[in-house]
Amino acid sequence: MKRTAIDSFFKPSTPKKPKYEANTNASNHLSYPHPIPHLPTDFQDQLAFAPAEEGKSINDRLDLDLVYYQPYIPSSIALGVFDFLRQELPYYRVQYNIKRGPVETQINTPRYTTVFGVDETSRFNEEGEIVDAKTGKKAEKGKYKCTPRPIPQCLDYLRKLTEGTTNETYNFCLVNYYADGKDSISYHSDDERFLGPDPAIASFSLGAKRDFLMKHKPIPPGPEPVPEPKQVKLPLGSGDMVLMRGKTQTMWLHSIPKRAGDEAKKGRINITFRKALVKAGTENYYQYNVGTGGVFRWNAKEKMMAPWAKGDASSIAGTIGPLNGGVGEEKRGGASVTDDGDLKT
Repeated sequence: MKRTAIDSFFKPSTPKKPKYEANTNASNHLSYPHPIPHLPTDFQDQLAFAPAEEGKSINDRLDLDLVYYQPYIPSSIALGVFDFLRQELPYYRVQYNIKRGPVETQINTPRYTTVFGVDETSRFNEEGEIVDAKTGKKAEKGKYKCTPRPIPQCLDYLRKLTEGTTNETYNFCLVNYYADGKDSISYHSDDERFLGPDPAIASFSLGAKRDFLMKHKPIPPGPEPVPEPKQVKLPLGSGDMVLMRGKTQTMWLHSIPKRAGDEAKKGRINITFRKALVKAGTENYYQYNVGTGGVFRWNAKEKMMAPWAKGDASSIAGTIGPLNGGVGEEKRGGASVTDDGDLKT
């Protein structure tokens, strides 16, 4: 064996460059299962130039009003933001029952979900307490059947940017993690009454490419036949954003179908910002996106979501320490996450 080959064999391997440098601050609230780190500073700096591309209006079909950003989040950080949110957020696999006539069926949500925010009738004060949006007085005990949680800084930073771009306001952030191409969501519309008429919803895609399909709801017969609009297919890439507004939710359905092939082996995160007007919206979102089950965290070694318990040393959150109550920032030792997802301090 040549000397250079021997030297190369015994030379320590160069550690992989971290995908992101962890922020030393974290959002903290009693309703969080663990502190949630702030968005890495480098990501914040690059997001200052968002949107990376101007939005393209898609309104050439009946009742359709979209703005499509390809991408909104710069491609240089889109996958890093995906890794960060997958690693740092708490997720849930919600189960619930629906009743069709006398038959009750258990539904297992085919994706991991989490949610933050509270409707327009309430807000969080500086101490993290829920207060009346108008008077500022503490909300009466039992107002909600759930425990609303403030939007953590890592998502609130993106919410504020999105509000500036879209000229809309949002008080809720829903996050879906699709583990692979088998995870999906069927055709539906976000037209709940608690969103009000013609709601605006900003939907971000991070990670694997997935098709976003849309079709018009059935058109009732009238004196003159109306041709059914052509379906829409958007190939969402990492960092893309679709703004749905106007009559889109009222008149159109959208879905993320199952997918096969190499891209199907990769995970995807969907973030939606929306505005709930009344407490029914808060209770609905927490029931179907948090539920009553346990917390899941990304397990980097196993490369999968796994059940998590407070104090679990295998997770990043387990190295931070206990919650201190209220809303605040918690300092962490300098840490970074490698390409393999391992914690390095």
